[in-house]
Amino acid sequence: MDHTSDDIKSFCSSRLGEGLNEEQMRLLASISRCRTLHDDEILFEEGKVDHTLHIVASGKLLITRQVAGGDPLILHVIQEGDLAGEMSFVGGRPHSATVRAIGRPTVCTFERSDFESLIEKDPWLVYKVMQNIVKVVHDILRKMNTQYVEMSNYISQQHGRY
Repeated sequence: MDHTSDDIKSFCSSRLGEGLNEEQMRLLASISRCRTLHDDEILFEEGKVDHTLHIVASGKLLITRQVAGGDPLILHVIQEGDLAGEMSFVGGRPHSATVRAIGRPTVCTFERSDFESLIEKDPWLVYKVMQNIVKVVHDILRKMNTQYVEMSNYISQQHGRY
């Protein structure tokens, strides 16, 4: 698939592309599929397994989780340059949330098997991308831990903050 310079720019501006050179970006682009979603279209569903990683090239995606007996709980809105599906891509586990389009975002998708085919062509590229995914997941975990501490402090009204 031929990719436009805009597609390659979306890789460059995403966390996935940090530290990659132009040749590596083109190689990564060669295994991706970019498409524009319809408003409210589901990119992937909570509990389902796939082996794809998505970069938000433009627009926004809504992350929700189903709550027993209620409407879905909004967890987060991801923006241009953010990743979605990284844990399922790496670990092959079911998605922990549902991700759907807000408006008409464009996403670029990578299949794990296509990504793994790059190991022999450019192992350093694969290493850097995996390192970038780990950094993204680490940042998410750090934010969640901070929110947990703030919530715990609020509930227990400790530390004189509330």
